[in-house]
Amino acid sequence: KEIEFETVPVDLLKGEHKDPEFLKLQPFGTVPVTQDGDYVLYESRAIIRYYAEKYKSQGTDLLGKTVEERGQVENWLEVEAHNFNPPIYALTLHVMFASKMGFPPDENLIKESEEKLGKVLDIYEERLSKNKYLAGDFFSLADLSHLPFTQYLVGQMGKEYMITSRKHVSAWWDDISSRPSWQKVLQLYAPPF
Repeated sequence: KEIEFETVPVDLLKGEHKDPEFLKLQPFGTVPVTQDGDYVLYESRAIIRYYAEKYKSQGTDLLGKTVEERGQVENWLEVEAHNFNPPIYALTLHVMFASKMGFPPDENLIKESEEKLGKVLDIYEERLSKNKYLAGDFFSLADLSHLPFTQYLVGQMGKEYMITSRKHVSAWWDDISSRPSWQKVLQLYAPPF
């Protein structure tokens, strides 16, 4: 959408997300948070919906053109939030951050999360065998919402086989992760460690 923005890094390992100034913006003390003038939003999916709607006529339509397309976008955003995100978040926490946060990785939780994520990706494989993207044959917020944590999975976590072992999921990932806007994000922002 080519929107001008400024990022303010928040060092979670130093506890900056619990600083009083940060808590004025995000009272739950988590990231992300966005401020657009005096308007503040937190929670990833709320933020991406807001910007997709605000800049709907600019760049790619990420919401869907019909009520049915919008329904599918919302459906797959919910799938990402409730089925994909929990196991991949647990993997990210225990594989990438546990030792940095001062606790040992829970190997049983890692194994269980890989199994859960594998089952989710099997459902994605079936869906993507019939559609180029999750919500249909158009790139949308439903796809975009998978980029950050899947990047960790195939990158720093070294678990790319979870994607590449599934033909349609692999093609989908190659497509969405090679988008110029995502490549720009990767160039601008280093991994969290």
